[in-house]
Amino acid sequence: MGSSIVNLLGPSEIRNLADKLGLRPTKRLGQNFVIDGGTVRRIARLAEVTPADVVIEVGPGLGSLTLALLPEARHVVAVEIDPVLADRLPLTVAERAPSLAGRLTVVEADAMRVPPERLGAEPDVLVANLPYNVAVPVVLHLLDVLPSLRGGLVMVQSEVAERMAAGPGSKVYGVPSAKAAWYAEVRRAGPVGRTVFWPVPNVDSGLVAFTRRDPPRTSASREEVFAVVDAAFAQRRKTLRAALAGWAGSADAAEKALRAAGVDPSLRGERLAITDFARIAEHRP
Repeated sequence: MGSSIVNLLGPSEIRNLADKLGLRPTKRLGQNFVIDGGTVRRIARLAEVTPADVVIEVGPGLGSLTLALLPEARHVVAVEIDPVLADRLPLTVAERAPSLAGRLTVVEADAMRVPPERLGAEPDVLVANLPYNVAVPVVLHLLDVLPSLRGGLVMVQSEVAERMAAGPGSKVYGVPSAKAAWYAEVRRAGPVGRTVFWPVPNVDSGLVAFTRRDPPRTSASREEVFAVVDAAFAQRRKTLRAALAGWAGSADAAEKALRAAGVDPSLRGERLAITDFARIAEHRP
């Protein structure tokens, strides 16, 4: 399915659209619109969307990425929180890719709260340009509530990309990395320059790809395991014995649980994989 039938949005079209809608992209919402056709095509390609796939796109904005996804996917469900943008998107697609307009569903909602049944389909792939402040919660939430999601590709602020894809032992490994690893294998998928956005942000961006895998085999629930992760990283500098004292009831109880799980109590949280956290959760006193 070639992209010949799609007229992508360039810098002047994006600005004209924004003017027409009276949009002033705000820092608060982290709104930076992609104005480069090459970038959205690259994202659609790296996301490995197939003609059988239903894509969920969060925060489509003015539709730059939506237009690149429509020729590749069976259907795109775009979840947009801003009513002005949500109303405008079908019109933009009808103008610029008329033959593909039937492949788009726009759901005006907050991606963190939208009930899965409102999507009208079970999405296979998440592809989105996410503002840095919601990137991690949105990805974790959708992996949790959409079991059909087999993976995806998101564009996020560079340091968020690093954190999401970090492995144990890395300086930036933390809560987002450990929790993402519960659901998926996460990896960096390349940098994105600042000039592909309008307005030009003062930070670099990066692509993060993820592929769902089974969670660790454990008798503990996800909530129980995540409680250990949260406690372990609440005070990064502390050893696990000290950091998990509140969780276990005392430092001694934490040490006992850690030893029972086969984890050295003098380690810090950043050394542990999600499977280690799951074992510790099983031994909560």
